[in-house]
Amino acid sequence: MRNLKTKTIGGSLAAALLAGALALGGATGASAGVTGCSASGGKQEAGAVIGAVLGGVIGNQVGGRHATGETVAGAAVGAAAGSAIGCEAQKSRAKNAGTYSRNGYRLYNNVSPASYDRIGDTFVARSGVNLRGAPTTNSAKVGRLQAGERFQALAEVRGSDWILVGQNGVGVGYVRGDFVRPAGGRYAAY
Repeated sequence: MRNLKTKTIGGSLAAALLAGALALGGATGASAGVTGCSASGGKQEAGAVIGAVLGGVIGNQVGGRHATGETVAGAAVGAAAGSAIGCEAQKSRAKNAGTYSRNGYRLYNNVSPASYDRIGDTFVARSGVNLRGAPTTNSAKVGRLQAGERFQALAEVRGSDWILVGQNGVGVGYVRGDFVRPAGGRYAAY
């Protein structure tokens, strides 16, 4: 009796692993969900693997005698849930990684600090324009705004026409003020 239970648990685990691999292989091949996180890192894939195994084991146990379909379904649902949780963990880490605080603003490491006057409004790019790592045209290009793209204007650099561009409250670069305008009608003369 004891050997039968061990074989069933071992078989369940093997079936769950196989189902998880199949579920992950299909999702990865279609580049859907499991590898599509906007933040870099490996937490999404690890979450998908763990979720697939756990979901497969649960599906196998729920399925009873002929649990192949339930094992595969459990693995697929587990992979999706684990992938979503892992992606959120990656985003949280990416939001705080590579940043520092200066003059009351959080900036990415490739963005130099300056003296600021707070804006805190939404602006729109008038045309395609490069983002710079410092408020000069000689500084490194760190990104780009497309024509019509809306962005957070965190602050204006004192004594210049440069604007600190933000993403989720973090300064990601500078753009010259003559290439952008405030969004909305209240700044029509700007």
